[in-house]
Amino acid sequence: MTAPHQTGHAQFTAAIPAAYDRYLGPVIFDPYARDLAQRVKRYAPKRVLETACGSGIMTRRLLEALSPDAGLTATDLNPAMLDHARAAIGEDSRVSWEVADMCDLNFESGSFDAVVCQFGVMFVPDKAAAFREAQRVLLSDGRFLFNVWDAIDKNRFAKIANETITEFFPADPPTFYQTPFGFHDSKLIRKMLETAGFTGINDVVVSTRSQAANAEDFARGLVEGNPVINEIQARGGVIADEVVRELAARITKQLGGRPVPVHLQAIVFEAQAGG
Repeated sequence: MTAPHQTGHAQFTAAIPAAYDRYLGPVIFDPYARDLAQRVKRYAPKRVLETACGSGIMTRRLLEALSPDAGLTATDLNPAMLDHARAAIGEDSRVSWEVADMCDLNFESGSFDAVVCQFGVMFVPDKAAAFREAQRVLLSDGRFLFNVWDAIDKNRFAKIANETITEFFPADPPTFYQTPFGFHDSKLIRKMLETAGFTGINDVVVSTRSQAANAEDFARGLVEGNPVINEIQARGGVIADEVVRELAARITKQLGGRPVPVHLQAIVFEAQAGG
């Protein structure tokens, strides 16, 4: 069942892609992009589909890992994210860009050796449909690799952000952070993958340590680099800079300031398409 707010939580539009890429990309997304790209590399796929490519962080690492004769189709639901990714990566004959819905992919069945998704499935309204579509567009021995954030309690940076933002709006708190950190039940996800036709399903918890250059930039990313900024602006009465300042102060107090040590925990899934 999809919460009514979830579609809005997937709207990475306007200035969000730039803030996402600048303030959050190097700190919380690139470490897992490197990890996932190396897992993909083991299968030496020639035709790869990336869904929910976002600002191109995973796309960049895939291009580094794939062979020179491989082809990569990078897709995202948000044209603004796709435009940012295309501009950031520049020309590479191996990659093509398309706006695409993970629940209704406009590709023929059996088109790819691998489907890859970095922190995207949590935002999909119909996750079962997205898994079925990934299975459909894969060859019979193709691989589906993706990651999701573990619980928010295991990602303290996100918990601090959520608690800080919530306190500004006690009567009607923004709920964005429930979405990226709300889909981490490994047993449920494995069952959904099996139902979609996948076999050989493996999952592993991956913990790592990263760091942000300073609390101010990290806080700005956590406020303005995702759709929680839309929720803040829609409620009114509080300006984003005020939230950023308070969050930066709390990050400094609870984690550190220059640099900020950041503990991350996610779950990585690998599955094989059925025959």
